[in-house]
Order: sequence, then C-alpha cells, then structure tokens
Amino acid sequence: MKRTPNDDGGKFQTNSYLCRMIEIIPAIDIIGGECVRLTRGDYDRKTGYTRNILDLARSYEAAGVRRLHMVDLDGAKASFPQNLRTLEEVASHTGLEVQYGGGVKSLEALQSVFDAGAHRAICGSVAVSEPENFRRWLLDFGPERMILGADVRDGLVATHGWLRSSELGAGELLAMFTPDGLARAICTDISRDGMLQGPAFDLYAELQNAFPLIEITASGGISSAEDIVRLDAMGVRSVIVGKAIYEGKIDLNQITKR
Repeated sequence: MKRTPNDDGGKFQTNSYLCRMIEIIPAIDIIGGECVRLTRGDYDRKTGYTRNILDLARSYEAAGVRRLHMVDLDGAKASFPQNLRTLEEVASHTGLEVQYGGGVKSLEALQSVFDAGAHRAICGSVAVSEPENFRRWLLDFGPERMILGADVRDGLVATHGWLRSSELGAGELLAMFTPDGLARAICTDISRDGMLQGPAFDLYAELQNAFPLIEITASGGISSAEDIVRLDAMGVRSVIVGKAIYEGKIDLNQITKR
C-alpha cells in the first residue's frame, strides 16, 4: 500500500501506510491508582508504568487521540468501580471521550461511572450473568453510551475480571443484544493480551462480517503499526492499544490529529 498525503483531516499514519478508517484508542488499565498492564489477564503478572494518569491522558489528547479506554481492574475484582476519582480527574481536565469499564455490574455502578464523567460504559460480566439488566440499560441509556465487553479465553467469554469463564462464545453474546440495538462491542483475546504477538485477526474478521452494523473494537496483542494497518484493511473500525505504546513499539507521533 503506497503512502498518500495526509490531507483528509488526519488519520493514523505509519512511515509506509495511511489508515483511512480505523480509530486508535489508547488503554489505561488501573490498579491502586497506577497505570498497569497485565499479561494474559493475570493479576500476578502486572507491569506498572505511571501513577500520573492525568498527565498520561493529556499526552494522548495532545497527540490527537479522541477516545480513551480506561479499565478499573480493582473494580472488576470488587464488582463495583474503585477508581472513580481518577476517571473524574481525566474527564474534567481533558476533552477526551472516556469509555470506562470494570465493576459495572449494577445500575448504581453504571450511574456512578456516568456521573464521574465517562462518555460510555463497558459492561461484560453483567451482560452474561444478568442479560436482562444489560438489555434494559441499552434501552434506557441508548446504544451510543453502552459498550458490550466480550473478552474470550479458549473461545469462551470470560467474566469477573477474566477470573471466570462462561459457556458463551463472543458471537453468541453479541447476537443476544443485536435486536436491542447494540452498536459497540470490544472483543479481547485474553491469551494474546499483553503478549505483543499480534491480535486475533481471524476472530475480528469473523465478528465484523457477522455483525456489520456493530463497531467491533479489536483489543489484545497489538504489537506494531503493521497490525493496525492490517485490521484497518479488514474493515475493523477501532482498535485498543496499550502495551505496544508503553513499550515503545508504537510511537504516539504515529497518531496524527483528526
């Protein structure tokens, strides 16, 4: 693919490619107020990066990022968000659209996330264990504010901070809510998360083809700009990038202003 001039308002650009559609969403996973990354979802295999999450968020905004992916790993374990003060600080001191997940398992938790400034809430466990609640939230808050989290291990959706497994595949979970207007879903292949070995391309292609009206966000395993280019060519609309940024595999200068 030949490089073309960046004259269309700004897209993700590498030294060799121009991605015209895909949106890059940096990830900030939080444990104890610190930005961390887990390896394959294992809480005992974490790497800490910074406690100054607001400065990190501001650096993303300065690079032209529009959306930020924040995961409250403490909240995922506790079944209620635990880092709402950090969310509020980022939401009130940046113009980023924050999508926030981790512990959003009740209406009270959901409302607390929105009250703290999240633009969208990510729900995974509750969609599996209490699908009627997630269906009601889709209808009450609108599909633009609700994101379905479909995180898979060995082909099955994992819940409760990736500590439990369900009997549903990602496609089965998405199909449950398409009649209710589901518009956004994040799918993470847990076995690849934090491994920098490339994403599950076949999984995302299959889901995007099966659910063309849903924005499928790829997550887990992104190791290079070339991975993002390939996802873009497949028609995937957005991608979450975490460790590849923190480990210098992808430079923020490769994300041009939109």
